[in-house]
Amino acid sequence: MICIRSQREIDTMFEAGQIVAKTHELLKTAIKPGITTKELDQIAELFIREQGAIPAFKGYGGFPASICTSTNHEVVHGIPGSNKLLDGDIISIDIGVQYKGYFGDAAKTHGVGQISRNARLLIDVTRESFYEGLKRAKEGFRLSDISHAIQSYAEKYGFSIVRNYVGHGIGTKMHEEPQIPNFGRPGKGPRLKAGMVLAIEPMINAGVHEVEVMPDNWTVSTLDRQNSAHYEHTVVITGSEPVLLTQLKSSVKR
Repeated sequence: MICIRSQREIDTMFEAGQIVAKTHELLKTAIKPGITTKELDQIAELFIREQGAIPAFKGYGGFPASICTSTNHEVVHGIPGSNKLLDGDIISIDIGVQYKGYFGDAAKTHGVGQISRNARLLIDVTRESFYEGLKRAKEGFRLSDISHAIQSYAEKYGFSIVRNYVGHGIGTKMHEEPQIPNFGRPGKGPRLKAGMVLAIEPMINAGVHEVEVMPDNWTVSTLDRQNSAHYEHTVVITGSEPVLLTQLKSSVKR
């Protein structure tokens, strides 16, 4: 069942989302060659807790850190550690928080120092594919209309869509119904209604779409070890335009 959230619930999720957004902005300024992913995790956890929120990923299914840090060919679920970022790397940071019983979730991919033209294109296309999907995140569209728009945009640039991991509903749990693939034919799945809250998150590879889980049982990497990028926001379906709860200084109107 897909939950329809009340205005009160959405207002609380907006507060959670703003903490996520502010954490992303804080980490963006910290990303530079030489910093470790563990240091980024520590910065994020301290800030999240200072806001009165809880890092949603820490302990979730046994995950050992507060954020996910996936570099270069790592797609998602990278565990922060002692590895230092290098000039030319790209890093995907996924942040979730729990605040007053509700969740917010967003991910962004950043370049470290000077990155290649192809790496920049991958990051940009991943971000823009999200916004192509967002155009269909409105009442009356079907769920797979979002999926199809994301896939069509990314594949136009010769990139591939990860099949094994998808977006999701979000609310009082981090992962709720429905699952939101980033690929598929349009016109399928449930019809979107005001009050639905969705975490839409394209994961796009420079090479093949196949991925594999690393020996740490968390980190997911591209099979061909080419770069991957990730972009996500928590989105509310409204009676008009969708609202990004995890975008700074957004407003919530139904």
